[in-house]
Amino acid sequence: MIDLDQVLEEVGDATSEPKPPEEGIPKQWVPHWIRVSIRLIVLPLALLDLSMQRLARKIVRPPFIQKGGCKRRGNCCHYIMIEQGRGVFGKLYHFWNTQINGFYLRAKEPHTYEGRQVHVMGCRYLKKDGSCGNYALRPLVCRKWPMIEHFGHPRILKGCGFEVGVREPKKEKGFSLSILDQDT
Repeated sequence: MIDLDQVLEEVGDATSEPKPPEEGIPKQWVPHWIRVSIRLIVLPLALLDLSMQRLARKIVRPPFIQKGGCKRRGNCCHYIMIEQGRGVFGKLYHFWNTQINGFYLRAKEPHTYEGRQVHVMGCRYLKKDGSCGNYALRPLVCRKWPMIEHFGHPRILKGCGFEVGVREPKKEKGFSLSILDQDT
């Protein structure tokens, strides 16, 4: 079994894309017109979700800020980590990601990353120049990249162009109660 943390550390130094799976990239068996139709139906819900998350970040500011920009190297498209689901919903989640979103498994066995079981997937829509071949209908995981969250550490691949900074605390306006603590 490969060490996923070591692979992700080396991704930023890689000058070429990783090898595809040994069996090759599997074909999607859901017809293209059905995949596109489903994604068009789900798109407004995804955009509403993103808008609400942005609003929540304005109200409750995360401790980190995003800096930099995408270098179009495709690292985030080669190593998409999708949490392994269980039961019927896990199978539906796997179906959604492989057949509708267009991801493919890079390895059959799940890996442990940050204490969770994840599947490492790649995206079949990545172009040679590092841009997305399905940008308008890209999945929510791609729209949210890089992950700057309220809890935990941000998830950014080495060498992708994005960096994380610590948000400066806002200074409170008004008077301070420390005047009352002074001896008079």
